[in-house]
Amino acid sequence: MSKKKVLIVTQEMEPYTNLSQISETVRKMAPYVQENNMEIRVLMPRFGTINERRHRLHEVVRLSGMNIIVDDDDYPLIIKVASLPEARMQVYFLDNEDFFKRKFLFHDEDEQPFEDNADRMVFFCKGVLETVKKFGWAPDIVHCHGWMTSLIPLYLKTAYKNEPLFEQAKIVYSSYESENLAQHFNDSFTAKASINNLQAEDLSSYQNDQGGITLEAGAINSADAIVKGSENLLEEASTLLADTEKPVMDFDAEDYRSKLIEFYQSLLTEEVEG
Repeated sequence: MSKKKVLIVTQEMEPYTNLSQISETVRKMAPYVQENNMEIRVLMPRFGTINERRHRLHEVVRLSGMNIIVDDDDYPLIIKVASLPEARMQVYFLDNEDFFKRKFLFHDEDEQPFEDNADRMVFFCKGVLETVKKFGWAPDIVHCHGWMTSLIPLYLKTAYKNEPLFEQAKIVYSSYESENLAQHFNDSFTAKASINNLQAEDLSSYQNDQGGITLEAGAINSADAIVKGSENLLEEASTLLADTEKPVMDFDAEDYRSKLIEFYQSLLTEEVEG
């Protein structure tokens, strides 16, 4: 029986970014999933804080060279790769000089969120799916970690729903307790996030009644299943998960990895039975 394929999309991961709940969780879970007879690929941004020499990143020329459109402008996408130490697993990095060269992740030196965080997210989410298409690699599970990945569940259910590589994929979104950077997004967000003729109503779950942006709500609405990555979540996520009928894996700090394997298997079994 062939190995099931799991695409892990994350905004952070040790040892490439600083310690956070997301970076630590992904670092521990990705090799564990691979050790449990699954094929893994990890995609994340190539932030300017990542030391390419120390981590031995190098460009993957056959995957690079695409342009990603954000707000009617073209931005070149460069793909780099590194081997995760002691794990025999490759991590792919999406790079662009306009969005990721800076020496901070999401805030400037004065601790203010970058004004273009929405653009950076749109670029990353679009770039991930186009890169996987170039892989020619059909994932059975797509597992997204963090707000920066929150458009991927929507894109997979709308703009990419007829893409053969993703037709069978189960989409899992891990929700974490984190700063709500979306409160700093402006009214142009839905226009920037629209691709392949998506309309404003297609992104309605990413907006509340007051016109604010609700990334967690949008991702949860589009995902097939949700993992509680933190004991406490943002209010918009907690409210939705209290009423959802979708499969939800509760937060478990002690036994997260083995519970996740069981969760994956339940989703894959559900797919076979369906």
